[in-house]
Amino acid sequence: MELIINLSDQSLELRGEHTERFAISSACNGAGEAMGSESTPRGRHVVRARFGAGLPQGAVLSGRKFSGEIHDAALAEQYPERDWVLTRILWLGGLDAGRNLGGDVDSFRRFIYIHGTPDSEPMGRPASHGCIRMRNAELIRLFDQVPVGTLVTITE
Repeated sequence: MELIINLSDQSLELRGEHTERFAISSACNGAGEAMGSESTPRGRHVVRARFGAGLPQGAVLSGRKFSGEIHDAALAEQYPERDWVLTRILWLGGLDAGRNLGGDVDSFRRFIYIHGTPDSEPMGRPASHGCIRMRNAELIRLFDQVPVGTLVTITE
């Protein structure tokens, strides 16, 4: 099983027993590996950790823990500037030393996730702060198929 994320066409492809393709939203700052760049890192990665199994769709995750909140219009209105991490997290670690692993380019230390986002957020165009955003229902479907150790390749 492998995930291929294509930044040019804003898609994530799950390759396994069958192939599924999902629209995503990557960094509005484009591709890049530097710490603090708010860009999406390229290269080979691996799913190092998973969070949110069994939580309801729209569960708000803060520090990789369920906050007890479920995202809705009222909560969004209360916190209009919040960068929502919802439903599930697949935390990525880089595999390419000097490119996305180690030093000031380490994807894991940059907290690069595949995570859910409010359904009102656009897919198919860059809008995140470096992570890969997905629709919540699609992320649940993906999460249920992707174990720790799954290879993830991020390309332009």
